[in-house]
Amino acid sequence: MGTPFDIAYVYEYFLKLLPFIRISLLIVFGSIVVGMGVGLLVALPRLYKVPVLQRFSQVYASFFRGTPILIQLFLIYYLLPELLKLVSIDVTKVPVLIFVILAYGLHSGAYFSEGIRAAVSAVDRGQVEAAYAVGMTGYQAFTRIVFPQALAISIPILANLIIATLKDTSLAFTLGVMELTGKAQTLFTVSRHMLESYLALAIVYFILSFFLEKMFNFAERRLLKHEAPIAKEDKVPMGRKWLNRTLDPDIALSKGGAGV
Repeated sequence: MGTPFDIAYVYEYFLKLLPFIRISLLIVFGSIVVGMGVGLLVALPRLYKVPVLQRFSQVYASFFRGTPILIQLFLIYYLLPELLKLVSIDVTKVPVLIFVILAYGLHSGAYFSEGIRAAVSAVDRGQVEAAYAVGMTGYQAFTRIVFPQALAISIPILANLIIATLKDTSLAFTLGVMELTGKAQTLFTVSRHMLESYLALAIVYFILSFFLEKMFNFAERRLLKHEAPIAKEDKVPMGRKWLNRTLDPDIALSKGGAGV
């Protein structure tokens, strides 16, 4: 187990871990930028039902959501360079951090695609039809009507994904990236105070997750501040609301109509 527990080492290790927060956050936000771009490209074929691309998007999302991130890290770092060699592209001098960000970006892109698809589908179709009626193009309707509402809807999904990605960065040290977990490993290897090292690491992750959660809660309140307040009597628990739902036979199911 190591040497006896000493609380002083927790504080000491906590301070030594702080400079490595920037590496973990760089991985998180780099992968989120990649993931949002990939997620949008993957979600669009499924939203607009593009025949071949829709199937490709489904396979992509299923693979990256159905395999461990650790396996994906190894595949991107070891397999991708070998595949690129077949087309005479040498990436041996590319920093390992780039491969890590790419792997996490592709991983989060699969989840982003599902979140984007759900958020866009949640926007009332009638608003889009009204936008077309006043002369808006499809692009204008999406950017002015659909996207702002979908963004507000997707904030909780985005927050959960970023916090989950932050915790997943603990696996980046397996490829030699000296982020928070990698530094914690080296600290207890030298001093043999393993428990103190991991406790300090847990405190750092908790503080980061706490501030990220508060930041996204604030962003969500700002985006939804113009929404109509929900009446107290309308706040029915989710389970009871779904149990009480009945289909309205006068509304076509193809248009997503269901009444209470």
